[in-house]
Amino acid sequence: MKFKSPFAALALAAFVSACATPQPAVSETPPAGAPRAMVAAANPMAVEAGLKVLRAGGTAVDAAVAVQATLGLVEPQSSGLGGGAFLTYYDARTKQVTAYNGRETAPKAATPKLFYGEDGKPMNRTAAILSGRSTGAPGAVAMLALAQSQHGKLAWKDLFGEAERLADQGFPAPRRMAAAASGRAPQAATPDAVAYFTKPDGTKIQPGDTVRNPAYAATVRKIAAEGPKALLEGEIAQAIVAKVKAGPNPGELSLDDLKAYRPKAEAALCRPYRAYLVCTPGAPSGGPAVLEALGILEHTEIAKHPNSVEGWYLFSQASRLMYADRDRYIADPDFVDVPVQGLLDPAYLAERARLIGPSPAASVPPGKPRGAGVRAPDRTQEVSGTTHLVVVDRWGNVASMTTTVESTFGSGRMVHGFFLNNQLTDFSFSPEDRDGAPAANAVAGGKRPRSSMAPAIVLDKDRRFVAAVGSPGGPSILAYNLKALVGMLDWKLPVQEAINLPNLIAGGSFYAAEVDKFSPELTAGLEARGIKLTSGFGAEGSGLHGIEVTPQGLRGGADPRREGVAKAP
Repeated sequence: MKFKSPFAALALAAFVSACATPQPAVSETPPAGAPRAMVAAANPMAVEAGLKVLRAGGTAVDAAVAVQATLGLVEPQSSGLGGGAFLTYYDARTKQVTAYNGRETAPKAATPKLFYGEDGKPMNRTAAILSGRSTGAPGAVAMLALAQSQHGKLAWKDLFGEAERLADQGFPAPRRMAAAASGRAPQAATPDAVAYFTKPDGTKIQPGDTVRNPAYAATVRKIAAEGPKALLEGEIAQAIVAKVKAGPNPGELSLDDLKAYRPKAEAALCRPYRAYLVCTPGAPSGGPAVLEALGILEHTEIAKHPNSVEGWYLFSQASRLMYADRDRYIADPDFVDVPVQGLLDPAYLAERARLIGPSPAASVPPGKPRGAGVRAPDRTQEVSGTTHLVVVDRWGNVASMTTTVESTFGSGRMVHGFFLNNQLTDFSFSPEDRDGAPAANAVAGGKRPRSSMAPAIVLDKDRRFVAAVGSPGGPSILAYNLKALVGMLDWKLPVQEAINLPNLIAGGSFYAAEVDKFSPELTAGLEARGIKLTSGFGAEGSGLHGIEVTPQGLRGGADPRREGVAKAP
């Protein structure tokens, strides 16, 4: 019998109206044999799990469940059963786009000074990440259960077979997982991580070594049989709470917090961009920021300057404006007033675009959109540990999902074969500024921390699917997604070429970039315009994955900076 999620009664909100701008025609009837379904994700084993579900007649969200269950096993440094996610879902029959919010929540007992030490000062960041205080109630499984109950065709219990098989029988250690296990992240040195990734001879696993995780297999079997209740109640929930309450710096996550967790479903936040409609989740995701940057760029001629000095100059300045506003105003709208409508108001976007001059401004303060209150400068420091997947099924339904445990291996604490998240360190450690103005993203009991995740789906004027894309990367997600969207929609590049473009993250006074991927001419030209590119990022590199529609059928892209693929069944 098909599993019915306990959240199935959650009603979908009305879909936001589409843009009326003309869209270049895309063939309704691709040639025979053209790809009509596809999976793009960060690991080939996870992609194959999704393809098996599609071959069995599953929908995009059915396949997304299988992909996530497998990624949690073979890419545990990035996402997993103990983490959270945002999913943007396109229903081809109704042409509605729904945003599913599986972001973790803080314990009810959490206070704005959750990450303060006994000395009355904010904790050391590493100590906070490794502490029990960093873990929120996980939401990815519950969110997928809600989405699958509304858009799935197969039985929930039949979506975990590949993850269970790999965990039981073993799988070759992927290069990135092995590198993270031997890496410098403090989570790799925790007792749980060391025990999991150390071979009998006392050495760490190497790429290609067989890894078995029978505890993970047992967990996914239980989730397959019972749904999210298996994770949020009972034996596994008790283990989560016990691990969180262990020292040092124990947390206050309770069984009641886990049992009370509910994902959210609402109409996606959609805005026109040139001939398209771009849809993302709303706050507290990074979606509003990406849409704001696109709205600013619509007032420029970036489309006329593909991969050129002028094009990257405009991209960088719109990015700076985007980050300035996002860092000041975006947070959980259930707890603070978030001026999303003001940030995306056409007049405000035009006003912000006028700030882009012939040379960079020395500083870029946040604007004052309609509905903005008094907010303190944000001091949130997001870190790496995220992944993105896209699935299109034979009916044209689309799942674009960004999913995470926050840092590499989350908090470094494991239960029942999976790592717990450290998502609560995405809150601002300082709840207010010196004058007492509150930070929008301050900690509060039951609150969801701000996120940069912004899984996007692009439609045409008739609300037909055009493309889907997203990336991991901490705060750099916003720039990575923006780059891919500009590359596809403005510079008319195939999705793979858009993904391959060099990364540039511009915020405040810094311009972090993949300097070696920019041509000497571009680097010199940008420097002449007042932009000095510097190597390095404040978070992990990109892991962009996307799928687009072409007259020849679907075409996918996978970020060469990771080890993923895009494949048709």
